[in-house]
Amino acid sequence: MKDLSSFPIRKIVHVDMDAFYASVEQRDNPELRCKPIAVGGSAARGVVAAASYEARAFGVHSAMPSVTAKRKCPDLIFVPPRFDVYRAVSQQIREIFAEYTPVMEPLSLDEAYLDVTENLKGMEIATEIASEIRAKIKQVTGLNASAGISYNKFLAKMASDLNKPNGQAVITPKNGPVFVEALPVKKFHGVGPATAEKMHRLGIDTGADLKEKTLEFLVENFGKSGPYFYGIARGIDEREVKPNRVRKSVGAEDTFSQDLHAYEPARERLQPLMEKVWAYCEANGIGAKTVTLKVKYADFNQITRSKTVPAPLPAIADLEEVVDLLLSPIFPTLKGVRLLGVTLSSLERQTAATEPQLRLAF
Repeated sequence: MKDLSSFPIRKIVHVDMDAFYASVEQRDNPELRCKPIAVGGSAARGVVAAASYEARAFGVHSAMPSVTAKRKCPDLIFVPPRFDVYRAVSQQIREIFAEYTPVMEPLSLDEAYLDVTENLKGMEIATEIASEIRAKIKQVTGLNASAGISYNKFLAKMASDLNKPNGQAVITPKNGPVFVEALPVKKFHGVGPATAEKMHRLGIDTGADLKEKTLEFLVENFGKSGPYFYGIARGIDEREVKPNRVRKSVGAEDTFSQDLHAYEPARERLQPLMEKVWAYCEANGIGAKTVTLKVKYADFNQITRSKTVPAPLPAIADLEEVVDLLLSPIFPTLKGVRLLGVTLSSLERQTAATEPQLRLAF
């Protein structure tokens, strides 16, 4: 792979709304301001869709089971989601983005990449563009946004987390490789818990450790992700900002500190994973017809079970039903389960004629 100087220097801004759902609720209901709130169901199997910063101070975060969140924060206030309101706000934000560039790529309901290398305002400094966008979002919606600015998508995403909430940070081409070297791999965007654990087993704890590995080693151990890891360890990310990008699949998985041996605990741990993938589909107006369950046992043997339905799943309850059908035959098992994952594929854009679903076009 070429070195950093061989690649074009882009101006990429990653905009990330601060606790989006929760912030909208606090904006619209003065009684909720400065209080720990969680948007989502408070039922036994409910999960937190978003948590206010007051709730985060107690360790509450998105995708956390509601019962766990309440245990961590006894004064937590649960608020049901209002997706129609979130959708309207996100449209306002997208219109602000469009004033600066048509090259925008939404990641989820509350974040997007913008390529402002050549922008509609003719502005040369990307940090000034990010500041203007954040100020306009505040003026129009009353909400705070954070931003990261860098020469590629990976570092722009990492930069947006540096001064949250309501801040921004820039990582320059000069500082990018050094920044990555000092970063723990578990904090890398695109490195999930299972991949981070595998890296740790291979002696890779930081970006500097990752940089020491050869491309051949990374391909052997991480397959098609090997070249990507090799590049980002050197501050290199060749991916372009792609408007209207449609993913081939969306998945989430979790590795457990203790092996699971029964259906009920396994089903409970799958719930936040289902909520996460379903939220992505809703946010991006995507339907899924294929559900895949991933199971990795304590001995590291792995199996997958899939089911494809004739039409996109209309509601999360239908996803839960399919996952239940795939999970039930796994138990009882003599081997403990150390990892579970859910992936949705056969994705397609929803149309106005499709079964209405709750989603945000960010």
